[in-house]
Amino acid sequence: MSELSPIDAAALRLRRAQAAATTCAPVRDLIGADDIAAAYAAQAANHRAWIAAGRRPIGAKVALSAKAVQQQMGVSAPTHGRLFADGCLAEGQEIPFAHLVQPKLETEIAVVLERALDRTKNTVADVLSAVAYAVPAFEIVGCRVLNWDVKVADFIADNSAASHIVLGTRPKKLGDFDALRCRMETRLDGAVVSSGVGAAVAGNPIAALVWLADALALDGRPLQAGDVVMTGSLGPMALVAPGQRYEAEIEGLGRVETSFSTI
Repeated sequence: MSELSPIDAAALRLRRAQAAATTCAPVRDLIGADDIAAAYAAQAANHRAWIAAGRRPIGAKVALSAKAVQQQMGVSAPTHGRLFADGCLAEGQEIPFAHLVQPKLETEIAVVLERALDRTKNTVADVLSAVAYAVPAFEIVGCRVLNWDVKVADFIADNSAASHIVLGTRPKKLGDFDALRCRMETRLDGAVVSSGVGAAVAGNPIAALVWLADALALDGRPLQAGDVVMTGSLGPMALVAPGQRYEAEIEGLGRVETSFSTI
């Protein structure tokens, strides 16, 4: 058997950790701490492996959308990862905590597309016309790297910490609320644990969607009709523990809630 390339070895390390719902060592020893191209190549290798194994892609996520987080990670733009159907959970469904790996929770605006975004230079008008509707959503991010000990290459290779999403059930048109100025509060058992505003997401969640559409089209994997897009966190991540119940409200868009099993 031929020896794995560093990219394939990095992908395999993360894929095995994901399959076992456990953690692994960082992969920067294989692909370097700052090699973004190699990191996306490892991410893509896992996407291909997961699809070959029967997982169904349903969209994409924007990560590291806040400038402060980008500076912390040493990057000048957001990153992206793919979403899969087995990680999309119904609102009200209890999330099995044992399936999660070092989870944290973000509250986001999710959008669903009604047409593809296959141009490499999309305008705001292009994106707005492609969106069918928006819903409030939770992203339960997960990091397969032990103790979240990630540099940018580890983070990207690990599918930009994609894990699970919970979509609200009351869709609205983008024009029916102010995505830029909307305020968000997330509550844990009734107490506010995160708050923010739409402008925290790359200056505007629509700008984040434009960036993502361009990036994926340039990569040859454009967003398609029916895809779900998580546009980025409106506030700080919240830590997650077994037995907790979260609810969030995004001004003008609505509410979403979820809970985690005790084991």
